[in-house]
Amino acid sequence: MLSWFYKMMPHEERFFDMFDRHVQCLIGGSTALREMLDGGPRVKEFCAKIAAHEHEADLITAEVFQAIRRSFITPFDRSDIRGLITSMDDAIDQMNKTAKAVLLFEVDKFETPMRQTGDLIIRTAALAGEAVPLLRTMRRHAPRLNVITEEIVRLEEQSDQLYLDGLKALLQGPAKTDAMAYIKGAEIYDHLEKVVDCFQDVANRINGLVIEHL
Repeated sequence: MLSWFYKMMPHEERFFDMFDRHVQCLIGGSTALREMLDGGPRVKEFCAKIAAHEHEADLITAEVFQAIRRSFITPFDRSDIRGLITSMDDAIDQMNKTAKAVLLFEVDKFETPMRQTGDLIIRTAALAGEAVPLLRTMRRHAPRLNVITEEIVRLEEQSDQLYLDGLKALLQGPAKTDAMAYIKGAEIYDHLEKVVDCFQDVANRINGLVIEHL
């Protein structure tokens, strides 16, 4: 009787499917962001790609929240589901904010530390892309998930240093003769560093889930 009742409930696997779809938006957004940071005439094109990934991610996030309300059975606590998908959505939102700042300031040339931060974003997104599917069987993959989350935290620490190095380079270079160069550059550095911060938040959410379900 109870097994029949369980089978009639909404299948919990759809949450993992939505997480997987969302993390692909993060990977696509990070790729477009890194390509944007190469500068040149295609900056607007890559900004548009980031916006498209962000829009798709928003739709998936809305699906997750609807599923939470409609599902009797969920793979883990509802607040944890909300926290994970929100942290993931914050990451793609921050990428889009970076692109918006670039368009606002009409920037088409980027400093080396900006591109290096873009490389870190690619790596953190790829790590998230590996980690999220493992949540389906997190107990089995707990050791690998721990390694992944630790690596994301390490990359976030690198991004902090790149942020400081970038601001210092601005002060010692363009800002000496152009105050707006510092304002524009500092704004972009701030957004880029926050993208990596968001991925650290995703890692922290994943780590919390692993600890809770061991």
